[in-house]
Amino acid sequence: MNWNGIFPAVTTKFKPDFSLDIDNFQKNLEAQIEAGVSGLVLGGTLGEASVLTDEEKVRLIRAAQETADGKVPILLNIASQTTQAALDQISAGAKIGVDGFMLLPPMRYAPDEREALEYLMTVAGSTDLPVMIYNNPVDYKTMVTLDMFEQLASLPNVQAVKESTRDVTNVTRMINRFGTSFSILCGVDTIAMESLVMGACGWVAGLVCAFPRETVAIYRLTGEGRLDEARKIFRWFLPLLELDIHPKLVQYIKFAEMMTGLGTETTRPPRLALVGEERSRIEALIRESINNRPVLPKF
Repeated sequence: MNWNGIFPAVTTKFKPDFSLDIDNFQKNLEAQIEAGVSGLVLGGTLGEASVLTDEEKVRLIRAAQETADGKVPILLNIASQTTQAALDQISAGAKIGVDGFMLLPPMRYAPDEREALEYLMTVAGSTDLPVMIYNNPVDYKTMVTLDMFEQLASLPNVQAVKESTRDVTNVTRMINRFGTSFSILCGVDTIAMESLVMGACGWVAGLVCAFPRETVAIYRLTGEGRLDEARKIFRWFLPLLELDIHPKLVQYIKFAEMMTGLGTETTRPPRLALVGEERSRIEALIRESINNRPVLPKF
């Protein structure tokens, strides 16, 4: 697994009757691959995994595999309430042929450090496929500490971390303690460039779903040391990136996908379409950004 680059946390597209919209799902994935992303992450919060059946997740994985055709790896997010359910999802994903997993600590129940570590070690240790630990204590209330990563390092397939503590200095802490043992990917859109400058090798991105070329450009330009050019794009992007840290990030990002021609805004209840002042405000923000879209340099 090459963890360098942009890994979109892709959305799941739905038709007006809330059934899967595979055509629009694949259309978006094609745009991501054409823009130069390094992998695709399915089944995350943006993918509305909590309202999908197991059968639907299989259909999405197979649709992604068909679209990617081996060009980029397909990662499946594992976010389960029980250890056994996570083990079952790992086994099912491996049989379908995913290329790796992103793994969260247990959902709903907030485990102590011993419980969280046992869960992560058991689930990650059940497969030989590459695993990226998703460290997001802000949204999911469990911190994967440096001491826990010390134990996780004993598993050779635990190779990366989606760093979503929202503390940029944690990139440096990880590198100081573990060197290159873990690939660090920023998981918070608003601090992605700062994280890349400080040593993150990738970005698990949200607004990339609507703006793939701009997201890839920031990553590539930063990696080439062309910071002034990257900063200019990032400053234009920031008002949009802030949509990723709102509780309605799914509705907001899907709305942006619709406005850029890369998706539909339909979400499954209990998420509802934007209405009233909120809809007008978000539409105005996205439209202004589209109207001022930067001309991207070659990289």
